[in-house]
Amino acid sequence: MPKLIEGVHPTRMNMLKLKKRITLATRGHQLLSEKLDTLMSEFFEVLEKARGIREELAVSLEAGRKNLAMAAALSPFGEVEAAASSAGPISGVELEMRNLMGVRIPKLKVPENERKMDYSFGLSSSKLDDAAVNFSDALKKLLVLIESEESLRRIGEEVAKIKRRTNALEYILIPNLKHTNAYIRFMLEELERENFFRLKIIKRKR
Repeated sequence: MPKLIEGVHPTRMNMLKLKKRITLATRGHQLLSEKLDTLMSEFFEVLEKARGIREELAVSLEAGRKNLAMAAALSPFGEVEAAASSAGPISGVELEMRNLMGVRIPKLKVPENERKMDYSFGLSSSKLDDAAVNFSDALKKLLVLIESEESLRRIGEEVAKIKRRTNALEYILIPNLKHTNAYIRFMLEELERENFFRLKIIKRKR
């Protein structure tokens, strides 16, 4: 149930101020609702993307595991371990940020030269090459998955904030402003009626 805003006296000046506040609050609610719609649309797009990339990542990892096992079986002893060591650690991951309605969304990228394996062991197993491609592809998908899940977290937090604000405006502030404005209008009309009757009584007495 709407409540009167405390400390607002029934004057025409306050009624005008309340009308401006109602207009601003209504406009603010509209803008927040539009932002919420945009973020929710992005949220579900990213969610769908995350689901797909998670499945693709599982496929790449499984293919890499199988090819690596085949390579270990077909290659000379120690070749797989030596090839893995030659790849070196993953470094130089680049982080970029884009702005979505005030929400900073991350994007990760590994430079191409960081994903190459430099090895030469004569007749290397083709399965080892295939495994390298699988795991390189898995790395790309893993980064996309990290981006997606972090984006979902950030968008979700912003959506929760906006929902709290829109609910506060829609169900508390705007109703209270309108109720207070109606109360002031009623009190001013009552005061005008009282003054009118008072003047009539004074005229009659004269």
